[in-house]
Amino acid sequence: MDIKTATALRRLRLVSAPEAVSFLLLLVCSVLKRTTEFNAVPVMGAIHGVLFILYVIFWAFAWYRARWSVGIAAFYLALSVLPTGGFFAERKLKREAEDAVIASRARKEGVVTA
Repeated sequence: MDIKTATALRRLRLVSAPEAVSFLLLLVCSVLKRTTEFNAVPVMGAIHGVLFILYVIFWAFAWYRARWSVGIAAFYLALSVLPTGGFFAERKLKREAEDAVIASRARKEGVVTA
């Protein structure tokens, strides 16, 4: 994995957890708006909107750099619209990056030729 691909995956990983948190907070704010006088939906909606747009931009760039299949790319995009999907995406991307580092080190040491 080259440095640009690793960077693209890292960016997506770093924005996925905050996007998931903002989604959950937006849901809580929506419930509070309906049940109390508290209305933070406009603020949380804007924060979540920015984070979601960043997620989609970083997702598209990671799809291009990592050369994911359509199925894998659709999986990561679907995780962005689930309330806790960003946490799963972050964990899976972290594992993918760690596996790539291990494979790269093995190739450097001559353990693996592929």
